[in-house]
Amino acid sequence: MKFLHTMIRVKDIDESLKFYTEVLNMKLDHRKRLDDCWLYFLTDEGNTCQIELTVNDETPEGGYNLGSGFGHFAFAVESLDDFSAKIEKLGYSYLYPPFDLNGKGSKIAFIKDPDGYEIELIEKVVWG
Repeated sequence: MKFLHTMIRVKDIDESLKFYTEVLNMKLDHRKRLDDCWLYFLTDEGNTCQIELTVNDETPEGGYNLGSGFGHFAFAVESLDDFSAKIEKLGYSYLYPPFDLNGKGSKIAFIKDPDGYEIELIEKVVWG
């Protein structure tokens, strides 16, 4: 069995596509029209999995209630210093700025996408 994708509902597809492609370097693989919505499939840099952004024809005015069950997505980054410079240039900011996770140099940070979904960014130390 292989994990393929996860789906989230988004309010503004243009804002979401901008965030996931520019900030997280995902690529739009394809889109598909169903009876009541559009599905946008974004692939990570390693082509290992996808996020499906769903835009329903009838979206609640204030967006979707994320509930308390969803935690976050996690992405590996080479350098949180470089990522920090990138998001500042693009006009985004951290929910939680980078911090040392375990005292051994690995760092994590959190950012939110335009719909409020949390994304964890992990910079792991590679010991030679």
